[in-house]
Amino acid sequence: MMGMPGSRTRREDDDAAELERAELRVVDMVGNMMEFWGFKRPMGRVWTLLYLSPEPLVAADIAERLQMSAGNVSMTLSELTKWGAARKTWRPGDRRDFYQAETSVWKMVTRVMRERELLLVREAGEAFAHAGDVAQAQAAGRPRSDPERARLQFIHERAGQLRALAAVGEKLIESIVAGEPVDPAPLKEGSERKDG
Repeated sequence: MMGMPGSRTRREDDDAAELERAELRVVDMVGNMMEFWGFKRPMGRVWTLLYLSPEPLVAADIAERLQMSAGNVSMTLSELTKWGAARKTWRPGDRRDFYQAETSVWKMVTRVMRERELLLVREAGEAFAHAGDVAQAQAAGRPRSDPERARLQFIHERAGQLRALAAVGEKLIESIVAGEPVDPAPLKEGSERKDG
């Protein structure tokens, strides 16, 4: 039996429902991964929906598909746009904002590494260096027989090891961002130093 022109068969409805469930599973999995990496879960869900869509989507369509509030979708799209993971597009004759995903995962990952991880490693290195300097300066003002001097020297040495590890981590992140080959051996060696 043929359906009316433009109508779908039960099989087509079942196929569409199955595809919808599969897409939403992918959306949820990427959302979970993004949350694991320190981003908000909705960012991963919205980006994935945009990524899987052959056409740009409006916020209302995103909200309906993902069962999210309009406000949450708006905030999420704003954050994705800030990170360069999504961008606004327009259609002639339509006043609504349409959104599409950045499709270069490499571009997004390197931006996050440059703007988040690299800054964090640099800040950590500065904190380690400062702690080592403070411990060294305080140890220098104490007599050799003072037990606190030994503790301060120990802190200075350990903070120096952490600083060296941060410097290696900084070089590794810079290499990754630049698309250069990465040798993790210095990171492994720096973390396996034994007590002296």
